Amino acid sequence: MLAEISIENLGVIPAVSAELHPGFTVLTGETGAGKTMVVSGLRLLGGTRADASKVRTGANHAVVEGRFLIEQLPDEAQQTVINIVESAGGMADEQGELIASRVVNASGRSKAHLGGRSVPAATLQEFSVELLTIHGQNDQLRLLAPDRQLAALDRSNSEIPGLLETYQKHYRKWRVLSKDLFERTSRRRELAQEIDRLQFAIDEINELQPVAGEDTDLIASIRRLQDVDTLREQATIALTAIDGDVEFSGDEISASDQLGRAQASLVSSEDSSLRELGERLAELTSALSDISAELGHFLSDLPTDAGELEFMLQRQQQLKQLTRKYAPDIDGVLQWRDKAQRKLESIDVSGEALEQLQAEVAASEKKMLAAAKKLSNTRKKAAKELSSLVTDELHGLAMPKTKFIAELRTIEPSNAGIDEVEFLLAAHSEAEPRPIAVSASGGELSRVMLALEVILSSGSTGTTLVFDEVDAGVGGRAAIEIGRRLARLSVHNQVIVVTHLPQVAAFADAHLHVAKNVGDASVTSGLAKLEGDERVNELARMLAGMDDTDSGRAHAAELLEMAESERKRFSV
Repeated sequence: MLAEISIENLGVIPAVSAELHPGFTVLTGETGAGKTMVVSGLRLLGGTRADASKVRTGANHAVVEGRFLIEQLPDEAQQTVINIVESAGGMADEQGELIASRVVNASGRSKAHLGGRSVPAATLQEFSVELLTIHGQNDQLRLLAPDRQLAALDRSNSEIPGLLETYQKHYRKWRVLSKDLFERTSRRRELAQEIDRLQFAIDEINELQPVAGEDTDLIASIRRLQDVDTLREQATIALTAIDGDVEFSGDEISASDQLGRAQASLVSSEDSSLRELGERLAELTSALSDISAELGHFLSDLPTDAGELEFMLQRQQQLKQLTRKYAPDIDGVLQWRDKAQRKLESIDVSGEALEQLQAEVAASEKKMLAAAKKLSNTRKKAAKELSSLVTDELHGLAMPKTKFIAELRTIEPSNAGIDEVEFLLAAHSEAEPRPIAVSASGGELSRVMLALEVILSSGSTGTTLVFDEVDAGVGGRAAIEIGRRLARLSVHNQVIVVTHLPQVAAFADAHLHVAKNVGDASVTSGLAKLEGDERVNELARMLAGMDDTDSGRAHAAELLEMAESERKRFSV
């Protein structure tokens, strides 16, 4: 539920904010007052594309902020919303409310925030799916698209989403296997050449049996072999200085002997400071001994075979042939070989492999079609139920003879199943049903969409449903019936409606009025909550401008009294 909305510098609105409550809220005002900008602000919170032209003239940017409550949502929907916010690094505020905002710069760039963190606009769109649904004139037109009609049908039955998910899993597997079979059969000669190329490359690599990191190790070993004499001389000088020349026993004293004598002299002292220095010399003696041992190992490991350098150089050239063809280094060559091996195994075009794959495709297709049939049967049942429910709703919306039909047709398998649906209307029982795209007027299309939303939202709770002048082209008794249904929708959901019809506005629990002020240099709009006589006067104005007459106000008061009585009946 949307608890509060704040708007700055959007269209003719300099700055407004409004607290919103559960139930039915209506927005009214004269044409051009800025009602549409409120809906535009809600659409921005829903992650729709930003439009710089809607930034107020002279302002650098427009800002829309909304505070949402989620405790009335079903547990699963609550968890979904929380996961989206937390995955974006956001969190609820100290009151448990989730704050979403959108900033649109006059240059066209926009920024979105959710739960205190900057997020892509797509994240706002994902966040708003569970919380906010907006219906406007453009949404009515989208309802004419076959995929939207199928989506509406699928929403009408709780079993369909699970069946659709199962079908799509089988469909995707069947598509992958079928594509593989098609490629193996239609490109058999090309694939056979690919097999030969891959096998040659794999054999070439395996023949040399390279080891990971071998090229790097070879560089170090070759450098050592090329400098072996210098390395031997350097290590020998250092070792002789430490341990003395083992082949010459003269008067020269080695470093290890000198340190040993110094250590022995100090550790035997009765002075604690000298003994401590002796202990430190002992550490140096130990370290010197380790260095001496490592120098000895280094000298013993130096190659003495003159032919070893030549062998290593040849090996290096062999490895370079591989790195020139397959990857920059031997590690990459080995990865390329493993990938090539996997690809080779996957494109077996032998007769046995093709037969096995054909069997897998057939088995997968059988499972896919079984899941599709189960889904289709459930959709047929749902289409029959939806047709009956929408027809009943339309009868209550001053279309007493109209018949609504959700016609299901079988098509080739697709990701959506083996069905396509088309919504049809028949003016009366004897008339031929025709697609709503060609048979419904603007007002009739508004009523069809409202009837669908009343039915499809009957099981939802805690969401915000926004209707932007969906009652266009409607009047009289139909307008009252639309008001009734919107009030009924608001029993379990928050409903926000922009309307010009007093019959609809009278059913609202809260009435917000958008007023414009035309100055010499600019037009501004403000938002105010109407109560008591103010609301009566606004309804009277909407009744053909009768706000300045007693009869107009009396008619408005009577309309309010009737609507309030109806609302009480819905809430019982």
